[in-house]
Amino acid sequence: MTARILDGQALAAKLRGGIADEVARFTSETGIKPQLTAVLVGDDPASAVYVRNKQRACEQAGIASQLHRLPAETSEAELLALVDQLNRDPQVHGILVQLPLPKQIREQAVLDAVSPMKDVDAFHPENVGRIVQGRPRFLPCTPHGVQQMLIDAQVTIPGSHVVVLGRSEIVGKPLALMLMQKAPHADATVTVCHSRTKNLADITRTADILVAAIGVPQFVKAEMVRPGAVVIDVGINRVGDKLVGDVDFASVSQVAGAISPVPKGVGPMTITMLLQNTLTAARIAAGRNV
Repeated sequence: MTARILDGQALAAKLRGGIADEVARFTSETGIKPQLTAVLVGDDPASAVYVRNKQRACEQAGIASQLHRLPAETSEAELLALVDQLNRDPQVHGILVQLPLPKQIREQAVLDAVSPMKDVDAFHPENVGRIVQGRPRFLPCTPHGVQQMLIDAQVTIPGSHVVVLGRSEIVGKPLALMLMQKAPHADATVTVCHSRTKNLADITRTADILVAAIGVPQFVKAEMVRPGAVVIDVGINRVGDKLVGDVDFASVSQVAGAISPVPKGVGPMTITMLLQNTLTAARIAAGRNV
């Protein structure tokens, strides 16, 4: 068996075309151009690439983008002052503080300071709470991208057993919450595994849908996957001069029914959902979001 490839890059391109149309219509009707403002502290090369990709995607979708670059020695108080300024700026609809932050800055304090109405990453406790209750304002970008990939591939989610490898605040926890909701494209039975899970392979082999977000290069091997299962690889790791996921693609693609690659899998979808959230934030600010 050779798995069907779930092409996140192609799906992202299609969805971004629709978002660009929505942005143009919104701007035409309101005179408001949605704006995403990113904050980059320090000179982490990977973070700089991520921010640049997000800015390029904004431009293509008709969304204004702004970047605040701060030196690595920036204090927490200075960063919080900038966040407060952006919260009060009516022209800024979405705020994205690129992680990781330097050691002298508490990430949680900064993420909590972003207005929940401009929190397009959906990291603020208020927005997380709304996801728990099944009435989200914004959906976190990577989990939402995963869900959209499953929908586009016509994977049956209701009633399926989803195993999520990883319990991060960014991917594992919110994805589990989203897929267990009593809602369209959800209603799954979800198991969350992590580094302390016993008999891990026994559990992953029961998955109809296996999502790898554990942060270990090529961790998921063929023997951990039930034949015909759908495997979504959220990981992105640099090994030598190559980018690889958390799944051993070569072996698992011979067992799975469908699999997302790395790169060109979940990554482009994450940025696409960020664009959607920025448009949603602009609609909220204009009083036009239902």
